[in-house]
Amino acid sequence: MKETVAILGAGSWGTALAMVLADNGHAVRLWGNEKDHVDTINREQANNRYLPGVELPEGITAYYELEEALEGVETVVFAVPTKAFREVSRRVKSIVKDKITIVHVSKGIEPDSLMRISEMLEEEIADITKDIIVLSGPSHAEEVSRRIPTTVTVASKNMQAAQKIQDLFMNQNFRVYTNQDLVGVEIGGALKNIIALAAGITDGLGYGDNAKAALMTRGLAEITRLGVKMGADPLTFLGLTGIGDLIVTCTSVHSRNWRAGNLLGKGKSLDEVLESMGMVVEGVRTTKAAHQLSEKYHVKMPIANALYDVLFNGKDIKQEVEDLMGRSKKHEMEELIDIVNIAKEER
Repeated sequence: MKETVAILGAGSWGTALAMVLADNGHAVRLWGNEKDHVDTINREQANNRYLPGVELPEGITAYYELEEALEGVETVVFAVPTKAFREVSRRVKSIVKDKITIVHVSKGIEPDSLMRISEMLEEEIADITKDIIVLSGPSHAEEVSRRIPTTVTVASKNMQAAQKIQDLFMNQNFRVYTNQDLVGVEIGGALKNIIALAAGITDGLGYGDNAKAALMTRGLAEITRLGVKMGADPLTFLGLTGIGDLIVTCTSVHSRNWRAGNLLGKGKSLDEVLESMGMVVEGVRTTKAAHQLSEKYHVKMPIANALYDVLFNGKDIKQEVEDLMGRSKKHEMEELIDIVNIAKEER
């Protein structure tokens, strides 16, 4: 059944997903918070600020007034940066009177509160929410908008709700799986940005493929340790939102986290990097949250904590690499045993 869907956030990812829905015959209301940007999208039938050269299909209309974008819709897709979720959620709550299904497609954790995005949404707008679903996985907006084959996962506590969103988005170019492990899907999607930042740094330093492979493998171990401690299924991290998302984000020039790390590795300051990017680099904010989570749950996360020291404590990048390489020797299987034991404890 075709429906009208509101997508909140007229950046590259929100626009690419709007294209998927429009290709499936749905009417899409793409909301943005800058009137000039919205008007340009409607006039040019393109979002050249974020997806240059991509023509938008029929069925997508951009909106500046949030009330108009939300009127009568049953499904709302949140595609705004993590730091904007609470503000946008509160605006939605002040407008919407009937229960709606919420899909969020952003990847991050709120520092200090240490809430995942679905937890933030539950706290802000639980009384107008039917279900909360997360859509995540290895998916660059630049490739989705060009209809290059992409596979993602939708996760929810309510499997029927996840299946509904699966049907809403799935087509021959955009394959969607379902998963009930909401915690694991969100943790994998958020923390891989940290490892992508670090991978960009190693490339910026000229360390090569050996270093990146080690970083990604050891980074996945850190993500899994923390995720399992927080209640995730360890098998989730072997799937699309774990190793899949990690690979695509650590190895592609499309990844803004990799690009930011690459500039850091080449000697730019964090302020210079963020100013030059022009888009939100979620991994920076998530690094702070991961550092706090490692302390809260007493989980060893040497890579995440080393990156935290580089970003927020002014530590030297090369010295942090030397410290990581010089840690006491271990048996590789110790890590797997630790993860298994944590999983047993949490169950």
